[in-house]
Amino acid sequence: MNISIVIPNYNGAKLLEKNLPKVLKAVNFYKRGKAEIIIVDDCSTDNSLDVLKNKNLIILKNEKNLGFSSTVNRGVGKATGDVVILLNTDVYPQENFLEPLLKHFGDENVFAVGCLDKSIEGEKIVERGRGLGEWRRGFLIHRRGEVDKTNTLWVSCGSGAFRKSIWDKLGGLNELYNPFYWEDIDLSYRALKSGYKIFFEPKSIVFHEHEKGSIKEKYTASQIKKIAYRNQFIFVKENATDINLKLTYFTWLPYHFLKALLRRDWPFFTGYFNALVLMPKVIKSSLIYQKAFIKKDSEIIKNYLE
Repeated sequence: MNISIVIPNYNGAKLLEKNLPKVLKAVNFYKRGKAEIIIVDDCSTDNSLDVLKNKNLIILKNEKNLGFSSTVNRGVGKATGDVVILLNTDVYPQENFLEPLLKHFGDENVFAVGCLDKSIEGEKIVERGRGLGEWRRGFLIHRRGEVDKTNTLWVSCGSGAFRKSIWDKLGGLNELYNPFYWEDIDLSYRALKSGYKIFFEPKSIVFHEHEKGSIKEKYTASQIKKIAYRNQFIFVKENATDINLKLTYFTWLPYHFLKALLRRDWPFFTGYFNALVLMPKVIKSSLIYQKAFIKKDSEIIKNYLE
């Protein structure tokens, strides 16, 4: 099985210097097919491109900063492998992480498989990679799941493997979610509603230096909240097709507004109105995506409650 490892980068020179050798080591450890590494630079202002010189890599450079979804889509579009492994610059794998990840793709209906993400958070390591969720008061509320099962509601695009042919059928990441957040949950949810399978693989281990990523360096906490809220609204419009979910969303919306007002959560309002601005594009993409849906929201979510 041929593979492509795609790494989106923005001002990650120091992380690339530290983590890319470990990715190269894992690729050398893989003997079951050809492997390529594609780095997509999202118009970095540091010396990232200098770090990447003299290495056997495919390097793409965005002429302007586009955001995570657009950058990943460009890399996957260039990929020639049957399976694409997405790794963020702040992630480094164990050398043998590929074998347990790829074994799932013997089933042609498997779209994606996620890694066990050992997230370095302060002085402790939190094991992540398996996601759970439920529809509550009109929104999908997602959370970390324990890593003792293989079902997952989504596969992270920071440390996961994706079948290229199905990725193309699904249309890849929705670039309306740029610059970040909710894009991988959206893609996984669309895959599930389209009848494909996704899994979590606890034997495929990566380490994630979460606090060293570029998001917190470029954006304030308030800006991050605005983007997260905006994309949460977009997700509902893109994916919620059950009539009761649509009614629940509109019924509870005044409650959410009042609650945000009382706690002076101004980013909530900004996120909502920013989503409204994008709504013509959201509706257009949702009509395309929903043509492929063969399962109801209630069928999907019941499998990821615990």
